[in-house]
Amino acid sequence: MYVSNYVSPVAAISEVRKKLVAIQHQMGIEKGIVMDGRDIGTVVFPNAELKIFMTANAEVRAQRRFDELTAKDDTITFEEILKNVQNRDLMDTTRKDSPLIKADDAIEIDNSEVNQEDQFHIILQLAQDRIAGRL
Repeated sequence: MYVSNYVSPVAAISEVRKKLVAIQHQMGIEKGIVMDGRDIGTVVFPNAELKIFMTANAEVRAQRRFDELTAKDDTITFEEILKNVQNRDLMDTTRKDSPLIKADDAIEIDNSEVNQEDQFHIILQLAQDRIAGRL
């Protein structure tokens, strides 16, 4: 949880963002990369072949994080995690440099009520459809 408290403030620093975007561009130069992040489809790879904007409501994301942390015997409360998720969302969607927004050509998937296996199959089908030219 310690790191989560600093991700958004550090991500808002333009110099940090520029350096990380340059590194990410190098990682994806040969294509065939799967990347997760809050500005990957809009800033880092605006011309990506397939963009998926994965979302879930804050309570669901907080519960997932809470389950992950408490499995490691972390002594954090659900309320602390929910507040962190909400604060990060606010900071990331309102920052001046590369705010969190859905790319116009991204496919939005709300996974609030979808398990990991079903998410995998949805995304796999989207990738197969894109490769086959059906998307």
